[in-house]
Amino acid sequence: MSDQALKTTPLNAAHRALGARMVGFGGYDMPVQYEGVLAEHRWTREHAGLFDVSHMGQARITGADAIAQFERFVPGDYAIVKPGKQKYSVLLNDQGGIMDDLMAGKPFEDGLYVVVNAGNKDADFAFLNANLSGDAKLEVLDRALLAIQGPEAAEVMAKHAPALGDMGFMDCQTVTLFGEECIVSRSGYTGEDGYEISLPAAAAERVWPLLLSDARVKPIGLGARDSLRLEAGLPLHGHDVDVGTTPVEAGLTFALSKSRKERADFAGAETILKQLADGPARVRVGLHVKEGAPAREGAEIADMDGAVIGKITSGGPSPTLGHNIAMGYVPPAFAELGTALKVLVRGRPAAAEVVATPFVATRYYRKPKA
Repeated sequence: MSDQALKTTPLNAAHRALGARMVGFGGYDMPVQYEGVLAEHRWTREHAGLFDVSHMGQARITGADAIAQFERFVPGDYAIVKPGKQKYSVLLNDQGGIMDDLMAGKPFEDGLYVVVNAGNKDADFAFLNANLSGDAKLEVLDRALLAIQGPEAAEVMAKHAPALGDMGFMDCQTVTLFGEECIVSRSGYTGEDGYEISLPAAAAERVWPLLLSDARVKPIGLGARDSLRLEAGLPLHGHDVDVGTTPVEAGLTFALSKSRKERADFAGAETILKQLADGPARVRVGLHVKEGAPAREGAEIADMDGAVIGKITSGGPSPTLGHNIAMGYVPPAFAELGTALKVLVRGRPAAAEVVATPFVATRYYRKPKA
């Protein structure tokens, strides 16, 4: 895609002023790094990293039928999600394929607030507009979205609004912040504690430097965002999951609510329930690549006899662990932890081993039970 065709977020000029290296991603001109992926990755792990994720799609689904209509296409039970909470889910087609993965929650008194991936948002919103019925209505929001992630993120945010420090993982609330009506969730895509902040697009250029004025906060680009989410074992749509992948194959069965499985009333339920009963033909695994160059997306996975059995969907060096890691798909017979495999990088076999994900332990903040 040419630079002329790329869309921009409200912070494009701010990124360029900071000397960011810009790339096309999801149809947007986005910062891939500022001072370097390794330094930014480590800063987020140790302090607080600030990400512009305004390219993501944000919307509300309102009306008395909002939840029932939304649940036709996702396997989560949103009727029982409490106000002020959100939940991860997947948007499914009739074959059980993942059209997108998303977050949906209840920061408002009615309906749902939904965040979808940048590259899929136009298709997602067109699909929902065409298929929601009753009085359910989709309203696409013109808002910026920032993510602050890392062990010092909570202290930084509590300085601006003390109540934010009391939020737990997957809390999602409307908050007056920086003089703006914001939607704040304690969540993110790095495996670290942190927050996502939805705010009016016109306020982004004012709020961005306010957050960066704290010495604990640095801007972080998409390069470190990718290495952080890989260490956390989080799938990226269009790479680790896509319309040809089911939640069972992808290891996302936690997104299938028990009540919804019992009712089997969501798109693709027949395929998904059959895979749960009989087992899928392939499953997503984590790999420790023990030698050679990083195994990147598209590299083949082979058994110890050299027979190709699968493909890598994401991979690269782990700055935290100091060795190469990857995710990919293999038949279930090769998915047991400790299974020795090979990855073919530039035609050369390299030793690999199936390991548990997340590769690096997540540090989400869960409030102590009363």
